[in-house]
Amino acid sequence: MGDIEAVQMDDEERDEFLTTGGTGVISFPTGTDESPYSVPVSYGYDAAETHFYFRLAVGPDGGREDVVGRPVTFATYDHVDGGWRSVIVTGELDEVAEADIDSEVTQGMQRVDIPLVDLFDRDSREVSFRFYHLRPEEITSRKEAHTEA
Repeated sequence: MGDIEAVQMDDEERDEFLTTGGTGVISFPTGTDESPYSVPVSYGYDAAETHFYFRLAVGPDGGREDVVGRPVTFATYDHVDGGWRSVIVTGELDEVAEADIDSEVTQGMQRVDIPLVDLFDRDSREVSFRFYHLRPEEITSRKEAHTEA
């Protein structure tokens, strides 16, 4: 029986794993003596530009409003036929505002599929959402690999 270890996915494997969107966890720093603020989110992924898009709840009942320009870490993972896969991304979020969407962001948002996931105690139609864009500063992608013992 072989041992299991983690190896890096190449760009094609990573893009195939991420498809055009899915779910994961985004984390925001809260301070040096506190745990990060982490929430499950749905995301869209644009393989053409290697950019991520998020639909985040905002406001007092939905989530954080002060996320623009702050460092974030996003993680997504799954167990597929060949074993587990994971991608971890770091960077800063930009808000996607209708009035100032540049053509690159517009084209990227047309190439993604952000699932609508109901994680709230009330109807999602009652929650305010905003769209955010993440140009990764770093992407780490890993997959399970079996080695012969």
